[in-house]
Amino acid sequence: MSSNSCVTGTIIRNHGFMLWGLGVCFPAGVCSLFGNSTLLYVSYKKRHLLKPAEFFIINLAISDMGLTLSLYPMAITSSFYHRWLYGKTVCYIYAFCGMLFGICSLTTLTLLSMVCFVKVCYPLYGNRFNSVHGRLLIACAWAYALLFACSPLAHWGEYGPEPYGTACCIDWRLSNQHTKARSYTMALFIFCYILPCCVIVASYTSILVTVRASRKTMEQHASRQTHMSNIQTIIVKLSVAVCIGFFAAWSPYAVVSMWAAFGHIENIPPLAFAMPAMFAKSSTIYNPVIYLMLRPNFRKVMYRDLGTLRRAFLKGCRCSQGPSKCRSKPVIRVNLWTIRRQTSQPCSNKSSAQPPMVASKCDDGCENCKDAFECFRHYPRGFYIVYNIQFVWLYFEVDIL
Repeated sequence: MSSNSCVTGTIIRNHGFMLWGLGVCFPAGVCSLFGNSTLLYVSYKKRHLLKPAEFFIINLAISDMGLTLSLYPMAITSSFYHRWLYGKTVCYIYAFCGMLFGICSLTTLTLLSMVCFVKVCYPLYGNRFNSVHGRLLIACAWAYALLFACSPLAHWGEYGPEPYGTACCIDWRLSNQHTKARSYTMALFIFCYILPCCVIVASYTSILVTVRASRKTMEQHASRQTHMSNIQTIIVKLSVAVCIGFFAAWSPYAVVSMWAAFGHIENIPPLAFAMPAMFAKSSTIYNPVIYLMLRPNFRKVMYRDLGTLRRAFLKGCRCSQGPSKCRSKPVIRVNLWTIRRQTSQPCSNKSSAQPPMVASKCDDGCENCKDAFECFRHYPRGFYIVYNIQFVWLYFEVDIL
């Protein structure tokens, strides 16, 4: 295949592959780009509060973002024309990026499971885990992924077009015919799928056994230790959810790759390669959804900052409608008067223009509120006008959209 040639797809128009590109790849790419960029933005906003274990979450978002930006645009455009549009050189780059970012994500998940295992099952050693250790492990994950991604460029295995013709990955036909290429496929299956699966399953199984055995002991710990154990439990649950989603996405690809390497590749329909590729690309969506929606500190920052962006967007929309509507968002300070029927003399002889102290003592039977919110809860009661009233001045701001 020359550098300027195009690979013709084996999936014809009758199979609706154009709808696959428009209805699946495009929405998945948009969701992945929005979710991972939001996760990185939230992580940047709370960068001074990040824990070492959360560095792996950021690295997952980076690798997923790289996978989205390098694969989705070319896969979507090629699916419209039912053939690879960008030539041999870009095909190699496409396959290299897919291998690099995919293996990095899987390795990061494996390391995260090991860190959680050490912190929960061996807290004496887990408490020594710091940011330097986290950065070192992340660098090892990238080096591990780079090793397997560069091997086909050194002719241990080969990159080439997928059988359905609109994307590139490992040349499965070559791995079916040559022992050297098949050995690379076997190495990928063992060291980038089976081994990480075993490590992750063993780590989280040990964590569940440890937590279950020590549940009664943990309930008797001090409040600070209990708080720390709750944080670790959240990290473990979220990590398990990410791992389940990731392996559900990549397991079909692993099965089909073994089928192509050791079976009769002529009997494998092109759609059998296209569907696992679709699931593999969708793995970039799971990570930001889980961490943004289920992790309280990430969710709090996201809601706050997205609210700010929403108000800025609405202001921009008003400005686009004309200069008269482009002005600062008004803030009206409203004075609310809590009105109560006076049953005795006022508690204070001060003017009503001076709001009484909430926590001041009353000798005439008035309610003594220790907290401002305790008095505010009585606001809905007695909201009727009488001649003898007592005023409590409360302030709050009302935003006008």
